[in-house]
Amino acid sequence: MSDEKHKFFEIIKTGSDYEFVGRAKSAYAVSTVLIVGSILMLFINAFVIKSRGRVLNWGVDFRGGTELQVEFKKDVAISAVRAAVEGGGFTGVDVVRYGAGGGSDTGKKFLVRMGAVSVISPEKAAAAKAKISKIGEASLKSFALSEGGDVIYLRFDKPLENAAVRSALSSAGVEATDLKQDGLGLSYEARLIGLDVEVTKALEKSLGDGAVEDIPMVASVGAKAGRQLQIDGVKAVLGAMVLIMLYVGLRFDFRYGPGAILALLHDSIITIGAFALTYREFSLTTLAAVLTIIGFSVNDTIVIFDRIRENLARYRDRKLERVVNLSINETLSRTIWTSGTLLFVTLAMNIFASGVIRDFAFAMNVGVIVGTYSSIYVAAPVVIWLTNRAAAQGKSVRASETTRRRRDAEAV
Repeated sequence: MSDEKHKFFEIIKTGSDYEFVGRAKSAYAVSTVLIVGSILMLFINAFVIKSRGRVLNWGVDFRGGTELQVEFKKDVAISAVRAAVEGGGFTGVDVVRYGAGGGSDTGKKFLVRMGAVSVISPEKAAAAKAKISKIGEASLKSFALSEGGDVIYLRFDKPLENAAVRSALSSAGVEATDLKQDGLGLSYEARLIGLDVEVTKALEKSLGDGAVEDIPMVASVGAKAGRQLQIDGVKAVLGAMVLIMLYVGLRFDFRYGPGAILALLHDSIITIGAFALTYREFSLTTLAAVLTIIGFSVNDTIVIFDRIRENLARYRDRKLERVVNLSINETLSRTIWTSGTLLFVTLAMNIFASGVIRDFAFAMNVGVIVGTYSSIYVAAPVVIWLTNRAAAQGKSVRASETTRRRRDAEAV
C-alpha cells in the first residue's frame, strides 16, 4: 500500500511559512487594547452605567438570592411576570424566558431571579420583631433568622404556649408552617412557608388563579455564601495558574513558564471583559468555563512549546525567531482542527441552548478564539524575548569576565 493512501487531509500544507513572529508587536498592541478595555469595562459597569451598578452581572451563586423556574399554563409576557413578582413585595427581580414556544417576549417557561432568599425581608423581620416583643407577660429576648432565611429563632424570658406564639407571628404577618419549642417553653423555631409558595401567590394574584402550572426548581444562596464563592472562585483561577506554571517550569525551563502564564491571564481577562461588555450573567457555570479555557489554552501552548524545543535542537544554525515561526507553522494545522471543532460545538450550544448553558458556551466561544491567538502571539514571543535576554546577559557576563582577566594579566 503506497504512502499516498496514508496521508491525512491538512488545512495548512506542510512547508507553509506564514509570518507570525514578525507581527508580534502589532499583536501586542491589539492585546493591550483588549485587556485595558476589559478592565475599564468593569469600572464602567460599576460606576458609570447606573442600570448595572456591579462590575459583572453576578449570578445568584455569587451575589446571593434566589432563582426559580416558573412554568405557566398559557403564554405570558415577561413584563407581566416581572410586574406580578414585584407586586408581591420582592425587589431586584429579573425575568428571562427559556424553552420553546411563544414570541420573543412571551412564553410559558421563565427563570425568575430575585435578591430575596426568604419570604421575610429584613424590613418585615424588623417589624415582626417589634410586634412580638411582648406576648402577654413574656418579653422577647432574641430574634434571629437562619442563614437561608427559612427559620426564625425566638427566645422569651417566660414560658409561652405554642398557640400564643403562632398567633402572635400570624398577627405580625409571618406565616409559619411548623413551630417547635424546647422543653422549657422559652425557645422556639418557626419554619416559614417556602419562597415558591409566596411567588405563586403573587403571580396568581396578578395573572389569575391557576395561572402557574409548576415551579420545578428553587435555588437560593445567602449573601455571605455568595461572597465566599466569589473569593473561592478567584482562588481557584489563581491556584490553577500557579500549578500550571510549576508544571511548565518542570517540563521545560524558566523561559517558557512566564509566557504560558501571561497567555492564561490574557485569555481570562478578555473573557471576563466580554461578559462585562455584554453584561451576561456570570455564575459558577461561567467560572467553570473560564477554568476550562485555561486548560485548553495551556494545552495548545504546550504543543507549540514542544515543537519549539524539538526544532531548537534540530536547527542549531538558525535564528531563534525563525525556529519559533517554523514551529508555529508546523503546529498550525493541528491548532486549527482542535480549536475549530471546539468552536463549532460551543457555537451551536450558544445558538440553540438557553440559560446557563448558553452563558457557558459564550465564554467558551470567546476563550477558544483568544486562547488560540495568545498561544501564537503572546506565549511564543515571550519565549523569544526571555531567551534573547538571557543570552544577552550571558554575553555581558562573559565580556566582563574577559575584561577582568585581561586587566589581571596586564597588571602582572
